[in-house]
Amino acid sequence: MTTHAFADWRDVPKTLWRWPDFSPEEIACRGDGKIQINEAALDLLQALRTRLGVPLIVQSAYRSPDYNRQVGGAKYSMHLQGAAFDISMANHDPVKFEAAARAVGFTGFGFYPRQNFMHIDIGRARQWGDPFPPRATRFTDEPPRLRESLAESRTMKGGGAAGVATLGAAGVEVVQQAVTDTQSALQPLIPYLDTMRWLFIAVALIGIVTTIYARWDDWRKGRR
Repeated sequence: MTTHAFADWRDVPKTLWRWPDFSPEEIACRGDGKIQINEAALDLLQALRTRLGVPLIVQSAYRSPDYNRQVGGAKYSMHLQGAAFDISMANHDPVKFEAAARAVGFTGFGFYPRQNFMHIDIGRARQWGDPFPPRATRFTDEPPRLRESLAESRTMKGGGAAGVATLGAAGVEVVQQAVTDTQSALQPLIPYLDTMRWLFIAVALIGIVTTIYARWDDWRKGRR
């Protein structure tokens, strides 16, 4: 197990630090700024961060002996070796976090649901504390896009039919009027045009009825 100790985290050479998602300041003792770099532990911490793809909020990493006594840490705490980390669960599901931590190689686990953090270390296999209560799913299923919904909507289909038929009826009426006013020679066609106009009107009415029924049916099924 390779370790490096420094009296202050600012003394850590940049060439030594190779964990891109963490800084020496995050890993240093919160009490006096001392740091002990435990390469094996930090390798696992970086692997866990990569696996989860979400930032890890490190509440405590290395502790100097004096600071460990101040906070009431265990006499032989793994924090004294720079081999333990207390990670906030503010942005993690504890169940998924624990599974990922075990998968990358962490072996010691302490659960602190009231303080909302989990202790992980590379010591002997063990665990303590109360399990975290189940958390509700943070995200609901994404609803279908509005355009997709409208494309499949019976309301739109019925409304579209009504619109097309209405325009068709109006168009026929215009043509009929034009023929009546300017083309007296085509008078025999007027009855047929009148029939077509009523046919379009009938289609429009069917479209309107379909639209009303679709809206009522969707409301009845709780879709709106």
